[in-house]
Amino acid sequence: MPVMIVDDAETNLLVIKSLVEACGVPGSTTFKSPTEAIDRLDDLAPTLILVDYMMPDLDGIAFIRLVRSRPRFADTPVVMVTTADQRSVRLEALEAGATDFILKPIDPAEFKARFRNLMQLAEAQAKLKDQAAWLSREVHRAMEVARGREAEIVTRLARAAELRDPETGQHLERMSRYSEKIARALALDDEFCERLRIAAPMHDIGKIGIPDSILLKPGPLTPAERLEMQKHAQQGGEILERSTSELIRLAGEIAISHHERFDGSGYPFGLAGEAIPLSGRITSLADVFDALTSVRPYKKAWAPEEARLYILAERGRHFDPACVDAMMAVWDEILAIHASAADPEPREPRS
Repeated sequence: MPVMIVDDAETNLLVIKSLVEACGVPGSTTFKSPTEAIDRLDDLAPTLILVDYMMPDLDGIAFIRLVRSRPRFADTPVVMVTTADQRSVRLEALEAGATDFILKPIDPAEFKARFRNLMQLAEAQAKLKDQAAWLSREVHRAMEVARGREAEIVTRLARAAELRDPETGQHLERMSRYSEKIARALALDDEFCERLRIAAPMHDIGKIGIPDSILLKPGPLTPAERLEMQKHAQQGGEILERSTSELIRLAGEIAISHHERFDGSGYPFGLAGEAIPLSGRITSLADVFDALTSVRPYKKAWAPEEARLYILAERGRHFDPACVDAMMAVWDEILAIHASAADPEPREPRS
């Protein structure tokens, strides 16, 4: 447990160092310069600090304030060495954060008793910090396990919906990766971007409630069938929205809002502009781009450049302008995803 001794007098340094060693603590580090001691504070990470009051450039009180200004040393015992008639100095030192005092001239017996008590305090604090660090690691590990389980649930539910939809292919992977790229280009925080990537594949979970006669129909839908198909957005939101999991609630938000349009002409609620959740505005763009550039039983795949021109034309109408601009900013990365996760071949409708 390293000890730092700071005193501008060489004799005092030798005396205090010998007293510390007499208490069974070898290897203390001494400094004649308080500023040098402050510079080495983080490297040495002392368990206990002994500092003189009267020093050039930086007195003991100013030194203590600098020590306490660093959160890492907020609880480190700091002992000031003063003379018996410096009561006002001791009061100021206490306010600055001094833990205890040793009076000059130093009494070896008193020093030994105080030093041992302070080292016991330092040891107890070190154990508490170790326990706190261990607890923090355990909580983090538990949270990672929980997040992993949530992500697995989301993935499995998304795959369940995919089994009923003959048009999907690798659509889930591509649109989730597109969504993440757009979110990062919008400078959203890493945690949200990661959750968005995991939650986005749940956007069409509501299709599990759509009759096969409509979901699997190879030709165009009638107006009545289209209205029935549109129910999947609200159904998906209702399936997921009341979950205790933040990730699954985000998936519900995406499911219910990814068919809204920026100009208010979308469904299920006709929301417009920023009334549409940002997650829905992002995934809407990713979903449409992937649908346009994928083969479907009723259409050929558009070329990415053709889809890009369509998206730019729909900027401010179908799509949030900020999301479109973000997608254009990472267009090369979007193309790379499109190329790397292409469907191997068109999938035939299931009867």
